[in-house]
Amino acid sequence: MPSLAIAILAAGQSKRMHSRRSKLLHTLAGRPLVTYPLRLAEALQPAHLVVILGHLAEEVQAVLGTGCSYIIQRPQLGTGHAVQQVQPHLEGKCDELLVLYGDTPLLRLETLQEMACRHRESGAVVTLLSAILPDPTSYGRVVRDAAWRVRAIVEEVDATPVEQAIAEISSGIFLFQAGWLWEHLPHIPRSAKGEYYLTDLIGMAVAEGATILAHPATDPDEVLGVNDRTQLAQAEAALRRRMTRQLMLSGVTVLDPATTYVDDSVEVGPDTVIHPNTHLCGQTRIGEECEIGPNSIVVDTVVGNRCHVFASVLEEAVLEDEVSIGPFGHLRKGAHLARGVHMGNFGEVKNSYLGPGVKMGHFSYIGDAEVGAETNIGAGTITCNLDTKGRKNRTRIGKQAYIGSDTMLVAPVEVGDGAVTGAGAVVTRSIPPGSVAYGVPARVRGMAEPKEAKSQKDRRDPE
Repeated sequence: MPSLAIAILAAGQSKRMHSRRSKLLHTLAGRPLVTYPLRLAEALQPAHLVVILGHLAEEVQAVLGTGCSYIIQRPQLGTGHAVQQVQPHLEGKCDELLVLYGDTPLLRLETLQEMACRHRESGAVVTLLSAILPDPTSYGRVVRDAAWRVRAIVEEVDATPVEQAIAEISSGIFLFQAGWLWEHLPHIPRSAKGEYYLTDLIGMAVAEGATILAHPATDPDEVLGVNDRTQLAQAEAALRRRMTRQLMLSGVTVLDPATTYVDDSVEVGPDTVIHPNTHLCGQTRIGEECEIGPNSIVVDTVVGNRCHVFASVLEEAVLEDEVSIGPFGHLRKGAHLARGVHMGNFGEVKNSYLGPGVKMGHFSYIGDAEVGAETNIGAGTITCNLDTKGRKNRTRIGKQAYIGSDTMLVAPVEVGDGAVTGAGAVVTRSIPPGSVAYGVPARVRGMAEPKEAKSQKDRRDPE
């Protein structure tokens, strides 16, 4: 197997983005744009991986990390000039050089593997990735002869009417025989704009009678480059189509792919149903047989099996199996809902654990708290966790407790197992297990009736 090096060209100034940030750091399906070609390059396991940076180099390098080498291109004088910066570092160290771009995020690994296979079988000195576009406007055209051999790449501004009618375009992605490239790279002529272009190497190869290949991508979306925000939106839509298709092929039901937004990093289990206007973002993991949406946003959250999230927002939370939320529920960072928890409309949980089978029907806020199994949280319950000095205090509620509607739990405070608070209670002192407390401030008034006895009474004297 030939030794492969990869150079990712990422030095451009991104003027058409009209942004203070590098174009390469704008996000696409939850990831910075430049991470897509980097991840693709890493999957090819090259002997050497180099990223050529220029504009806002420090910001881009901070995102990409230490897994590759960096070369700074200053000034930026075109693609040929960028690769010339690589030559002193890679000459004699690889058999092939693949040139990718930091703003071309939709390439698939399979496409590059097929391109490399054809390149090696043919003995070509250079293979370019092309595509057949219904509208090739603004792209360089691949000109072939009657024997279908590549004879030139003609930029649109220089193309004749016949050449402008050609649908096959050059993506600018090249795979070179490294020895041939190092020999010819210094001889690229300077353009009228004062820049050096890799495409001029095609003319040199043609003049020598060397073999040149153009490998068309199966999906023309793969060669879509991002130069402005309209193209960023096009790439987002294309990637979203790809992601939802993969989900559906893996056993997930996506009712309306056009209104479903799934980040590249999300995982969803089979037999889950995703309703319209659902956003699954970041490191979200959804289990099997869930129902998510409509109108839900799930960010960096782990969702177990057979959960139902309806019109709610979940952020950095954990849901065990068979949890139901919504409508209009909000889980904030650190919320952990155990198996079988039900959280109804307009509930909010932050940095809290709700034990198995907890019921929190509606209009309640639980923050910095621990709630035991099978406890009922009445409507309007609030944990008053922030004191006047800005400190967050904990509330602990035992198992099988009954928190009456509009209870205020002034932390730090503890409610014991099986305890009951009356409606409107303001709890400022801990309540022992099995006690009944009500009033403002709440006072212990007696002992709670055991659940079994209460059930018998209810059967004798139903309300």
